[in-house]
Amino acid sequence: MKIRTALLLASMFAPLSAQAQAVPEAQRGAILAGIDKRAPDLESTARAIWGWSEVGYQETKSSALLQARLKKAGFTVTPGVAGMPTAFVASFKQGSGPVIGILAEYDALPGLAQTNAPTKTSIAGKAAGHGCGHNLFGAASVEAAIAIREWMIANKVQGELRVYGSPAEEGGSGKVYLVRAGLFDDVSAVLHWHPGDANGVSTGKSMANISGKFRFHGVSAHAAASPDKGRSALDGVEVMDVAVNFMREHIPSSTRIHNIITAGGEAPNVVPDFAESYYYVRNVDPLIVRDVWGRVVKAAEGSAMATGTTVDYEITGGVYSMLASETLAKVMSSNLNAVGGETWTPEEIAWATELQKSLPTQKSLDSVKQTSSRERGPDGGGSTDVSDISWTVPTIGLSTATWVPGTPAHSWQAVAASGSSIGIKGATVAAKTIALTGADLFLSPEVLKEARAELDKARGPDFKYNALLGTRTPALDYRKPTPAWEGSTKSK
Repeated sequence: MKIRTALLLASMFAPLSAQAQAVPEAQRGAILAGIDKRAPDLESTARAIWGWSEVGYQETKSSALLQARLKKAGFTVTPGVAGMPTAFVASFKQGSGPVIGILAEYDALPGLAQTNAPTKTSIAGKAAGHGCGHNLFGAASVEAAIAIREWMIANKVQGELRVYGSPAEEGGSGKVYLVRAGLFDDVSAVLHWHPGDANGVSTGKSMANISGKFRFHGVSAHAAASPDKGRSALDGVEVMDVAVNFMREHIPSSTRIHNIITAGGEAPNVVPDFAESYYYVRNVDPLIVRDVWGRVVKAAEGSAMATGTTVDYEITGGVYSMLASETLAKVMSSNLNAVGGETWTPEEIAWATELQKSLPTQKSLDSVKQTSSRERGPDGGGSTDVSDISWTVPTIGLSTATWVPGTPAHSWQAVAASGSSIGIKGATVAAKTIALTGADLFLSPEVLKEARAELDKARGPDFKYNALLGTRTPALDYRKPTPAWEGSTKSK
């Protein structure tokens, strides 16, 4: 059943459910007009971050730009929170009342450098690209927050508005450290969004995951003259890969395990004394993830024994599965439907039509005009560190059509659209929806109370948050290659 239909039925058969106090139409119009007025700011911010394409924990320019934008708009900004130099919290407080948080992301993905052309055109010398559209994410969230602040001042609304600048969503689990530091302990609700190929509010599951790097250490030797003197670290990595592949038959079928070899030696005629493999384990159930990860560790240890090498490992990331708020989804869905989808110009349609030729799935371009549900299958989808927030604070988010329909995330097509006017239009829809939803929640204490009760029931009376990545400090270098002489630190 589609989410919009389900929500309609819920409202019909649960009349006692709390209803959001709608912001008066004149005030809603002012919020939307303010975002339209500042559209050039959203675009310039998004394009600048797209151009820099800074990867996790290295988003120095991107974070600084968003902080500067918020400071100029009257927010108090605290940089470098939770041990992450590129993280920040921006706050505007006016009297006592609810605390509403808005998330902003801005990290790019390695290996996806692409122009904003509708054909595959890489950029020489550039190492990363915004294949998940986080340049749009950060820019739109900031503009939504600025619009809410202006509304609060104009209408003397009490409460606190916060923007959480959260780095390294792509595998670095930046928000986990924010949660662990207690920065959401007093928050009433959290709003977020994500670029996509359609418009909709999602209450579906994502996948919990643990990620980490396994570092094997051996003995180098001449591969032809004295191979018996060597112990190949690469052998350890390869035997581990075989062991994990055989293990796949004996784990829950919905589990995902994937890896890459990030270091494997420098020359074929030298037995490598260092090799490294980077693993992810995913499932919608965090307990299954913990269990399977433990078995992957055992496979690594056994592989080291089999090859006469040693191994250590570092958990670089770990996130829960999404526990989205149905209560908040009703409010956000209503506002998304009111804002509506995008309308593309003939030039944008021509651009999208050209890009669509490279996509394996052809979808109607008219779908970007529509708003609907964004459901995941029973096995979830990708993973996100927003999930850890959702287990501690009532949380809801949406996707908007920033990409050509049918575009997969983490692709060159997503990078191209994220740097185009199509991406900007989708981000504007997100900014407007978040701004209206945030304003509604400031005026709706009963909805916030119901959302908290829903969360408490969903996670159970004995729930205690424990980060899947443990007590480690932020993995600030997780996107940097590990030199052999630095690969000896063991962290569990």
